[in-house]
Amino acid sequence: MPFSRHMFGWLVVIPLLLAHGTTTASAQTRDVAGARDYPGIGRFGGSVITGYVAKDFDATRMQAAAFKDGQPTNARRLEGRIIRIAYRTNPGPSILEVSRNFETQLAKAGFETLLACDTDACGGIPFTESIDTLPVPQMWVDGFNYRYYAGRKSDGGRETYASIIVSQNNQEIFAQLTVAELGALENKMVDAAAMAKGLGETGHIALYGIYFDTDKAVLKPESRPTLEQIAKLLSSQPQLNVFIVGHTDSQGAYEYNLDLSKRRAEAVAAELVKSYRIAQARLRTAGVGLLAPVGSNATDAGRSLNRRVELVAP
Repeated sequence: MPFSRHMFGWLVVIPLLLAHGTTTASAQTRDVAGARDYPGIGRFGGSVITGYVAKDFDATRMQAAAFKDGQPTNARRLEGRIIRIAYRTNPGPSILEVSRNFETQLAKAGFETLLACDTDACGGIPFTESIDTLPVPQMWVDGFNYRYYAGRKSDGGRETYASIIVSQNNQEIFAQLTVAELGALENKMVDAAAMAKGLGETGHIALYGIYFDTDKAVLKPESRPTLEQIAKLLSSQPQLNVFIVGHTDSQGAYEYNLDLSKRRAEAVAAELVKSYRIAQARLRTAGVGLLAPVGSNATDAGRSLNRRVELVAP
């Protein structure tokens, strides 16, 4: 394999990453907060979840065929609900053993194989640069030693893709499962008029356009359109005061979720005061955690409905 700039980059970066991340990864003995296995797939025995990101709508890159002459031959950009789960397994098993176990589970779940390859057959380092993986130290990929699988299934007209990349760092095996449930973007925008209507008719309105990272109470930039509509509503009705109420799903400890939901509500109020000049006295906040579900916490779809912010009329 000819030496390339990709290899040079890895030779420079890898020692630095090893020095920084090995201690952190090795110290982890339990799953990251809020993480869970993908239903029907599970994990390799003895693994812990080191990284978990689930988005109701996102995009991911998967390869359905090996590279040829250093270039992709069947790259796919997939949009829909995207779940990325990274695992670390203690020393002992091989890359192949861990990968084969995932591949077997995916086959049992109805996935047909699109691609299953090892390092050189896949395309070496350039191949690993063309797929989506969580950042170090959540996930480690050695471009000189890995195995990759991609599969697809269709159930009732709904397409789902899954990929697994397995690699090794200091004898520990890292694996990332990525699942893409294809689907159109759901319109979650609720404008000021709809908010006013909901408050007038039912006394509350659920907002799904307010975004936070898992276990965080910092507003993401994607929340701005919904915040603008809340500000528009309050500016157009100067006498209107509201409660801002945070809700979570049932994942995690009860007390923790109560606190998280309240901090998220407070973050919304603080942004309305800071960026939209809404008087603090018009906004009261509360967090009820998992106590007011609108969907079943036994399913991903139900949990997604339960994670929300509501405006409530006094």
